[in-house]
Amino acid sequence: MARMPRLFVEDCAQHIVQRGNNRAVCFYTDADYAFYCQKLKESAEKYTVKIHAFVLMTNHVHLLATPSDAAGIAKMMQALGRNYVRYINITYKRTGTLWEGRYKASLVASDDYFFAVSRYIELNPVRANMVSHPGEYPWSSFRHNGMGFEIGLISEHGLYRKLGGTPSARVIAYRNLFLQATSASLIEEIRLCTNKEWVIGKKEFIDQIEEALGRKVYLRQWGGDRKSGKRKNISSTLTP
Repeated sequence: MARMPRLFVEDCAQHIVQRGNNRAVCFYTDADYAFYCQKLKESAEKYTVKIHAFVLMTNHVHLLATPSDAAGIAKMMQALGRNYVRYINITYKRTGTLWEGRYKASLVASDDYFFAVSRYIELNPVRANMVSHPGEYPWSSFRHNGMGFEIGLISEHGLYRKLGGTPSARVIAYRNLFLQATSASLIEEIRLCTNKEWVIGKKEFIDQIEEALGRKVYLRQWGGDRKSGKRKNISSTLTP
């Protein structure tokens, strides 16, 4: 069966996840993380993709990015993958694939879900019990968004810039978003939608995307009054 085309809506961010083959390790040393970040920056600039948030975990990667055209993210990920796999294979004298199939990508409703997905990404090391605070993890955009340390590959989203009139005000406002814990149901929703490559957003946003694209972008399982916009909980055993 042919794969459905990747979803694209102009100026709409996407949550991207790529995992190691069989959940195997993709990063071994700090030099590996640094090389990946450099190649991500180069590939994003070449294909005009704006990176708003990221985290590099031991065996997978999360990105929150806005492409300038429908092919931008695919080209970025292909170039990044070629460069990084070649680097790993040469460095560690290995052969074969590194990543588990093609990456996952889901459209994110900016107004409702952008910061939720950004927090979800940057809190991955905390949920994995690697650190107690996102600022303690060195390979994450939180150091830029929530601490004010400039990371060259980050392009601040318009919503982030609206958090305050100065860089320091934006950092404080963003950091305050982390004072309240993300609900388990929201974490579950982001995980499931990303894994299925569904749109991450409220019903109204999903309806607009489906009308614009002429295709279904979410599994329709509505509970109670469909007009309420509340979706039925769908169980999942996915990992972060």
